[in-house]
Amino acid sequence: MTYKPYKYEGWFYGLAFLIALAFRLIGLGHLPLNDAEARVALEALRLADGLKQTLSPNAGYILFTIPVFFLYGGGTDALARLIPALVGSALIFAPLLFRDRLRPRSSLILAFFIALDPGLIAISRQAASPILAVTFLVFALGFFNQKRFQLAGVFAALTLLGGPNIWHGLLGLALAWALYQAAKLRFSSASGFSEFEFTSAARKELLIAFAATLLIGGTLFFFVPNGLSSALASIPAYLNGWRAPSGVGIQLPLISLLAYQPFALLLAGMAIVRGWVKASRKLVSLSVWFFVAIVLALIYPARQVSDLAWALLPMYALAASELVRFVNAYPNERKEMLGTAALVIFLCIFGWLNSVIALINAIDVSRWSIHLTLALGAFFLIIPSVGLIALGWSVRIAQVGVIWGLGVALSLLSLAGAVGVTGLRGSAYPELWWQADMPLQANLLTATANDLSEWKTGDDHALSVALIGVDSPALKWSLREHALTVENYLDISQPPQLAISTDEFIPDATLPYRGQDFIWRVTTAWQTAQASDWVRWFTLREMPQTSENILLWANNDLFIYSQK
Repeated sequence: MTYKPYKYEGWFYGLAFLIALAFRLIGLGHLPLNDAEARVALEALRLADGLKQTLSPNAGYILFTIPVFFLYGGGTDALARLIPALVGSALIFAPLLFRDRLRPRSSLILAFFIALDPGLIAISRQAASPILAVTFLVFALGFFNQKRFQLAGVFAALTLLGGPNIWHGLLGLALAWALYQAAKLRFSSASGFSEFEFTSAARKELLIAFAATLLIGGTLFFFVPNGLSSALASIPAYLNGWRAPSGVGIQLPLISLLAYQPFALLLAGMAIVRGWVKASRKLVSLSVWFFVAIVLALIYPARQVSDLAWALLPMYALAASELVRFVNAYPNERKEMLGTAALVIFLCIFGWLNSVIALINAIDVSRWSIHLTLALGAFFLIIPSVGLIALGWSVRIAQVGVIWGLGVALSLLSLAGAVGVTGLRGSAYPELWWQADMPLQANLLTATANDLSEWKTGDDHALSVALIGVDSPALKWSLREHALTVENYLDISQPPQLAISTDEFIPDATLPYRGQDFIWRVTTAWQTAQASDWVRWFTLREMPQTSENILLWANNDLFIYSQK
């Protein structure tokens, strides 16, 4: 079944795309690259410089970032994340390819969900993140759904280059399809779910496009022949994750859903109940995919919170299908619905503010108890208020009004999370979707090394730097414009002008060095957090952190009057 576009549909998608770009590009280089990001960024930079380099399994990211570094003449933190940011922004157009199954309004709502989702924003601002795999796979399925088999083959090949996480997504889809087939439910004919025949001609068309794209794109027009082997290396890399635990607790993905997607989770839950009660083929299939993706994200030993990206797509599709039912309001009901929504918004904000005040004044027992009582009273007051509205006016007015009210109130939490994951507030306010071990003073360390080099030689990057007992890709990336050597000890016969070591290494007192310590990696105590820590994080985004220091050693010869 085909649907005609409604008025201003294109403009709304354009607005969603601009919002997505803003959240994914503004301050893109504000946070320094961590070890996982810097490792693949360095590979792309070396290949852009014409050096030979063994590729990690993130072939797509590396191959597509090489031209960016080559055209710029080097690399920056923002450029290292540019390709994921652009690809993640393009994901908002994917719902257009499923309009025949989701309906136009649901597809547009889904586009705005994607544009504003904190999780998808976070991984779009990370180098070598799952966003390439997610976006390419969704577009491959979308073009297949639209019977545009050449484009489906192109994006299927790009999907194979998306990194190890693609196998996580494909496994989830395969299991969901198998469980869906095993259910053998009687589905309603009004589900909007149709099938089509995949002919041999279409199969040939898809395979030719797939092979051509994989050969050309997977080797960057034959400039990087080992790109294909890197793509295939993603298979053992993913399988290795089943026997190499990451240390990320199983509770973190679940807490993430409650913290960042509360409104979408509520709507998805309503859609799942409605879909199974009415045996809707569309809603049942999406719910099965959602549950399978959640279970896989929880049981995968090498789990990361970013694995939830595969569950966000069916969850938002379910949420959009449910929210569209509450969009229309009859003219004679709008005032009552808006009044109900305003009441719910007021009570939610009042309760939230009193919760924050109670937390801030936790030491003062009298003030704490007063504000906590007010917060709980405001939240519990929503239920009888909505019940009275349903009795006084109608159940529909109460339902639509409370959904609008909760939508605004809970969306404010998601919007705050979307701003937080951009990192613009700084690393002192950690987010669950950030990658681990974020460098804190990388920019300050680099600026200090550059200043010392300029004072001595007139060139910011003339002095070489020796890394003593430190082998950090993030540190190598920060000092990438200096000549770097990695040593196990300090060579006394030829002491370097600049050296960096852990805080456990102290040069011999006879050596002419001056040192300055820097906070290097910051680790958030997610695994050991107590209930009080989580409450404080939910309200103030504060969580205990531990830091790792490194020392920058500069030879006395670099300083004026060093002999005095």
